[in-house]
Amino acid sequence: MNKMLLAAGLASTMLLVGCGEPTAQKSGGMVPKVVFEPVTIIDYQPSKAYVGRVSALEDADITAQVTGYLKQRHFNEGQLVEKGQLLYTIEPSSFEAQVASAKAALAQAKANLKRADSEFQRAKTLLPKGSISKSEYDTRHAEQLGATAQVAASQAQLQLAEVNLSHTQISAPFSGRISDSKVSIGDLLSPSSGTLTTLVSLDPVHATFQLSERERLEMGAENFQGDGKSSRNAVQVNLLLENDKRHSHTGQLDFVGNRIDLQTGTISVRASVPNPQYTLLPGQHIKVEISAVATQPAIVVPRRAVQTDIAGDFVMLVTEGNVAERRNIDLGVQTEDGVIISTGLGENDKVIVSGLQRVRNGITVQSHTPDAAE
Repeated sequence: MNKMLLAAGLASTMLLVGCGEPTAQKSGGMVPKVVFEPVTIIDYQPSKAYVGRVSALEDADITAQVTGYLKQRHFNEGQLVEKGQLLYTIEPSSFEAQVASAKAALAQAKANLKRADSEFQRAKTLLPKGSISKSEYDTRHAEQLGATAQVAASQAQLQLAEVNLSHTQISAPFSGRISDSKVSIGDLLSPSSGTLTTLVSLDPVHATFQLSERERLEMGAENFQGDGKSSRNAVQVNLLLENDKRHSHTGQLDFVGNRIDLQTGTISVRASVPNPQYTLLPGQHIKVEISAVATQPAIVVPRRAVQTDIAGDFVMLVTEGNVAERRNIDLGVQTEDGVIISTGLGENDKVIVSGLQRVRNGITVQSHTPDAAE
């Protein structure tokens, strides 16, 4: 009997406790307090970074075109040189002699031509009078033609000798930085001697990288016309150095490949970038940041509002009636204003940024704006 009374008492106590919970929720004591913020709309410039490499617009091996002893070097190794600046001098005396000989041969050929011309003109006068035979006339005409040909040949020999003489002075074909010299004064140089030194241009430079086919279409590179701009002027190029500093000059596309690489599924793309301070050097690794010139609206939320579980990234919203709602999202890039939400949110949504540890999907919350919470 006593056991039955004890059981009845316990049941009554539990019933009273259970009936007390709704009263507490209605009074607001158990409703989680949260802070929310409306999403922010910013003007966003889409961009993406790629690993690239710097290369020179011009990269030349300097070689000898004639055979001779190296007389003088006119540059300091590693210095900047201007287009047309003298680099090497090959001993010119033998080539000067060849020029003099060719000039003499030309003078002799012109003298022979003058004599042959005179004889031919006399023959033209005597032939109608019957003073000379037709055979003699033909001989003098042939001599005149031969003398003319000899003058042309002598002129060609003189021109060749002068070209060879000019090759004794080796000049820079363009402006740039020169490397170390592979030869010394007194060395016998010839066309088979190989590279004497190398010269690379430094301003501007090329930045070469690879785009996937999808990225090529997204960035507007498919409209590239080969004139240094896309037809819609859609993209600009920025370079990030190894120390994460941004190169101070913006580049532009100047080449897009004509086929997709079957092994990598990418296409070769190149940009021309000003380099007046010579910050960039050929062979240097850089990050190439391609960004759209035109901005577009983007939804941004504070990073602390984003949560992640096994289902993916999500945020908690405050909806009508102060009801918390889970919303799955796709994240974009981090900006100074917050993280961009690619999909999942609308411009009128309000996201919970504080008190998230007590919030569950579908429960009622007591919401405040940041100012009200203070």
